[in-house]
Amino acid sequence: MEKNAEKVWSNCLKIIKDIVEWQHYKTWFEPIKPVSIKNSTLVIQVPSQFFFEYLEEHYVNLLAKTLKRELGKDAALEYRVMVDSGNNNNKPMTMDIPGQGFRTYSNNEMDFPLVINNPVKNPFVIPGLKKMQIDPQLNHIYTFDAFIEGDCNRVARRAGKTVAEKPGANSFNPLVLYGGVGLGKTHLAQSIGNEVKRAHPNKVVLYVSSEKFINQFMDHSRNNAINDFIHFYQLIDVLIIDDVQFFAKAEKSQDALFAIFNHLHQSGKQLVLTSDKPPKDLEGVQERLLSRFRWGLSADLQIPDYETRIEILERKMKVDGLEMPKEVVKYIAYNINSNVRELEGALISLLAQSSLNRREIDLDLAKKVLRNFVKSSSKEITIETIQRMVCDYFDVSYDKLLQKTRKREIVQARQITMFLAKAFTKNSLKTIGEHFGGRDHTTVIHSCQTVKDLMDTDSVFRENVLELQQKVQLAAM
Repeated sequence: MEKNAEKVWSNCLKIIKDIVEWQHYKTWFEPIKPVSIKNSTLVIQVPSQFFFEYLEEHYVNLLAKTLKRELGKDAALEYRVMVDSGNNNNKPMTMDIPGQGFRTYSNNEMDFPLVINNPVKNPFVIPGLKKMQIDPQLNHIYTFDAFIEGDCNRVARRAGKTVAEKPGANSFNPLVLYGGVGLGKTHLAQSIGNEVKRAHPNKVVLYVSSEKFINQFMDHSRNNAINDFIHFYQLIDVLIIDDVQFFAKAEKSQDALFAIFNHLHQSGKQLVLTSDKPPKDLEGVQERLLSRFRWGLSADLQIPDYETRIEILERKMKVDGLEMPKEVVKYIAYNINSNVRELEGALISLLAQSSLNRREIDLDLAKKVLRNFVKSSSKEITIETIQRMVCDYFDVSYDKLLQKTRKREIVQARQITMFLAKAFTKNSLKTIGEHFGGRDHTTVIHSCQTVKDLMDTDSVFRENVLELQQKVQLAAM
């Protein structure tokens, strides 16, 4: 039985490895050991109660689907949780806990469970489909309360709140949320859906990835059922489509989306879209669709600054009931500055290592764990480095940057430099001011606020600041 268990688990891992990010795979799946199989139930050993709870909360659906491929529809999972690792005299203490998240899936439900409590195979071609049977496909953990607001996402978050309060009856239709990987687009989009369901329980909400939309369209196209497909989406009151950039190579799917978009918009329904870039930069998408994407509001999400990253970590710790030394929180926030997903991933890996090794979290453990997240070649950026970069960018001499002058181009270059120094260095406001001819901290505060205000009102100024931010980030790698 043990050999069989190892083979089944090995086959499961081959699938999981292609789906889960590498760091999460090493953290949450490599430590698992297959124990046995009994009556289509795979028993796996996990190193702690914390491990068991995390797997059940975050990966139970993935485990269910992979196991059912290996053991059939009756497959189940049981955890053997290490309670005490034991010693030379005593064997390790364990307890067996059945997996709570498994349920029976039909093949169709595993692919796209849009409709609940209905035995028919195809959720799109149901005669007399009742709107309330549509599963919104939302993750309840994504809420506005759990989404930390900062300068990096304030416009997007507040627009999302407006949409959730008055879906379809606001000027942000469609609302397009765009930004890089891991900056919270999906979180914010699903927060809108969850808030609509809470405030307007009779509204029909649906969240769907563009990839899922395209695949379902292709299935219906093969079955000559495109009209049923389009009709289904026309039932939705709030349609949320994630990662619309993937429509670029799906011409026919774009035609269907165009028809659905027009019907919903003209009917006063709400559309929320996410993308990795603004609509004007989406290549391969029909111009008629892009023009409609631009009807509402396009709001970007940027990389969070140092203070916001600390707030994100502290909020997650509070929600999970965790405590950690302040110096460790600051260390994580300073060194993980790419996106929120990696920030939370670093925190989770740190907690996992603490649980595995039964060791208190301290700065030494944090440095050891973060080696997997931070490139070894990364270096600390200084105020002087930023000053030189800004001078080169605006073709301003270094001496003029420090002089007391009212020339607009010099003043703005100095203000941007102070803004970047505050965002990318650990120096105090007083220290930053001293690097600019002995100016005080109030000048630095005023400069940073001026830059933020100008970024909201001057698109050229905003592009300059964003480009300089990227240059500073690259210099730190």
